[in-house]
Amino acid sequence: MRFETKAIHAGRQVDPVTGAVTTPLHLSTTYERSADGSYTDGFMYSRGDNPNRRSLEECLTALEEGYDSVTFASGMAAISAVIESLPQDMPQRIILPDDMYFGVLTLLNETDIGRRFDIVTADMSNIEDLKAAVKSEPTGLIWIETPSNPQIKIIDIAAVVSIAKEAGAVTVVDNTTATPVLQNPLSLGADFSLHSVTKYIGGHSDLLLGAVVAKEDSPMLQNLRTWQHAKGAVPSSFDCWLALRGVQTLSARMSVHCSGAKIIADFLNQHDKVEAVYYPGLLKHPGHDIAASQMSDFGGLMSFKVKGKAEAALKVANTVKIFTQATSLGGTHSYIEHRASVEKELTKAPDTLLRLSVGLENVQDLQEDLAQALSGI
Repeated sequence: MRFETKAIHAGRQVDPVTGAVTTPLHLSTTYERSADGSYTDGFMYSRGDNPNRRSLEECLTALEEGYDSVTFASGMAAISAVIESLPQDMPQRIILPDDMYFGVLTLLNETDIGRRFDIVTADMSNIEDLKAAVKSEPTGLIWIETPSNPQIKIIDIAAVVSIAKEAGAVTVVDNTTATPVLQNPLSLGADFSLHSVTKYIGGHSDLLLGAVVAKEDSPMLQNLRTWQHAKGAVPSSFDCWLALRGVQTLSARMSVHCSGAKIIADFLNQHDKVEAVYYPGLLKHPGHDIAASQMSDFGGLMSFKVKGKAEAALKVANTVKIFTQATSLGGTHSYIEHRASVEKELTKAPDTLLRLSVGLENVQDLQEDLAQALSGI
């Protein structure tokens, strides 16, 4: 089956009891034993497994063409689980990109994970920088985020995987901003592909869920399963059901996100009050060629810097009327956010940078909204 067909059919079937085409929602936390004490359908207690979670994991595995998927209560729960699942017999050193989702920095700075692992960063858009970091000490895990959030850097996945394999390190790609529609890290050799399902896969800003898709069976995958069950950071049946609903339109939605983002990026790129636009679909973006080689389109996320100081950027964010000033991305609504004011002293984002998540509204309305906001600075 091709992607769009798998998004609708993988992990589901017509309900054999009622004939329902839509997967039923199963809210039960416990399941009846057979006379011999076994569980005929494999479900015992919903923390361990439930029908909606199993359907979602099977669907995501099919979409990424992987071996298995493990879902969690949030993207951050998935990120935490991946780091903690690094086998103890591997070096406990992790290399992270220098631009990445801010929640990872918070995790490392505010929890014991940052103290238990040797964490270093490298500019992975410069492959020589990564090579130097890998050569300095034995490394267990290399974390890739491409396109990155919020500065939209592009990392050559295949090149990083090659370096990691030579060093005996595991590779994990945060594929949230690209989605399985636009990019398949496992086919490029990565060991795991990670998603905040909350974003594009769910697509409607109404669920909280994370997922990790494995390329093949491994001790680390088994650790992820153990972490999921034993620590209990599992998604609800309803959130799994919502994610399955959302993923059915993922391909169609991404087409609109991408086409709208390209128009907005071109508009901002020509605006006299915009200093720079970070969007891989622009020919002048330093990662354009790599993005074009490993992505089927360039996504719905971008950032841009306004001319002037932070006050000018904040004024734009505060005077838009259709864009919503909010923390998130990948939903039907278009979002705008001044990341430096959110991330405060830990930020690496320039203070004139605004991040845009282009939604599904009419792109002309979005362009006019940005035009009127920029006219005020």
